[in-house]
Formats: sequence, C-alpha cells, structure tokens
Amino acid sequence: MLAAACLSVVLWAGCAQREPRSALPPSSGSHFIAFTNFSPFQRTESETALVLTSPVIASPIDWNELVVSWNVPGLTGQMSLRVEARALSAARETSFYDLGVWSPDQQIRHSVTGQKDAEGEVETDTLILNRQAQRLQVRVTIEGGSKGNPPPLEFLGLSLANTLSKDPALPPNRAAWGRVIPVPERSQVSYQGGNVWCSPTSVSMVLAHWANARKRPQWDIDVPEVARGVYDRHWPGTGNWPFNTAFAGSLPGMRAYVTRFGDVAELEDWIAAGLPVVL
Repeated sequence: MLAAACLSVVLWAGCAQREPRSALPPSSGSHFIAFTNFSPFQRTESETALVLTSPVIASPIDWNELVVSWNVPGLTGQMSLRVEARALSAARETSFYDLGVWSPDQQIRHSVTGQKDAEGEVETDTLILNRQAQRLQVRVTIEGGSKGNPPPLEFLGLSLANTLSKDPALPPNRAAWGRVIPVPERSQVSYQGGNVWCSPTSVSMVLAHWANARKRPQWDIDVPEVARGVYDRHWPGTGNWPFNTAFAGSLPGMRAYVTRFGDVAELEDWIAAGLPVVL
C-alpha cells in the first residue's frame, strides 16, 4: 500500500511540536500539515454532534495519497469521531471519503469499507487517488457530547504523499549514528494471540518510554490493553495506524500522529533529537 514513502508514527511528550528537518528544501514526495487551532474551521453544532469543516487547504505538493490522524482526549463511552476528506484540483473535486470512525467503544470504532469510485478509493486508513490533486478539505464530526461542551479536538495531522515523485537522497544526520534510545523491549509473541499485534506492541513500547522519561506511570499501558483499544473490526485487527495514534493521543499530554518520510535520513533527525519513531 505504501510505495514511495516510509510510513512512520511519532509519539512525544513535552517536546517542541515541529518536524526536525525544517530547514531543508521541501520534498515533492511527501508533506505534513498539522492543525492545533480550529478557529478557521466552519463549526456546525446540534444537540448531539459537532461538525468541523476545514477551509480548502492548498498543498505545496501534488499528491495522490492521504493519511489523516487526530488526537482528541476526553472522548469517553459511546462518543465517536468521524473523519472525512475530499480532494480538489483545477479540473474537479471529489466527494468526501470516509476515513474512519474512532471511539473508545470497540462496537462503534471501525474503518469504512467499499469506498471506490472513478476518482479513487480508501484502503482502510489511506485515501488513494487515481489522479493527483493540489488541494483538499477535511471534515470532522464528533458525536455523543453535550451541546456547547464537546470533547476538544486537540490535533489533526494530514500526511500527503506523491507516490510518483523521486526526490534526491538527503544527506545523513551522523549525530544519530550509534545512538540508542532506551525504549523498553516488548515482544508481541509473549501474549496469547499477539502474533498479529505488531502495531499495538510498538505503541506500548514507545508509551512506556515516555512514561519512564516523564515520570507518568499511567502512560505505561501493556500490549493487550492497547490492542483492545485500537482494534478495527473492518481491518480486521489492530493494524489501522490512525487508530493506534488516536489511542496514544487520547492520553493527556501525549501527541501522536502518522506521517510519511521519503528518506531514512529524516528518521535520523528524530533519533538525534532523542525521539523514538515507529515504522
């Protein structure tokens, strides 16, 4: 599914919220857009739902794949968050594609299958277009909260990729060479049924790292609990990465998102900064 760029997951606590290699020329193969201020979004509220619709977002690259991730602490019980996105270009605009329903309740939480038309398709957590676009729009619906007091959407990340791009190699960051970040080691096969739990095992390990680093033991969550918290019945399984980051990002003080790197050198920047990254 991921042809041209490396799918990576970043979790952090108490760190500057920016990509480390910001001084380099922009890549034509991948680009990340983050929102923490949603005041420009159109807001529509009813007794049971809040809908946030973004303005049209211009992308600095032509893109044909999109992964959206989000952090919304305070979502409890049968509350849910639905994420949709559409692509726009000079010649056309697509309909909104459904990129998943997130909820603490496993009976509500699911990706949306059967989305394929002349413009593109959704493969679990990735919108894949048949033709490149230059702009996009996202829509977030939060249901189940009380009117005037919905759970706060703290973060929305848009990871755009052009799988046809061939960027030149980046120079290595030698500061990362030989550096080992002390992430607690856990094996998925240590748990019954865990042979398919690679994603939640990785998330559990990085959460344990930050629990130790920030003296927040409540962040040290064992693998089976993470697996239950990210399970997507339409996967079926625990490999939906925006669900994994949404689980981690539901912890107060934690930021988690999915991004795509075009070069291993970009991973070295994070390692040099002391930030473990899940691939």
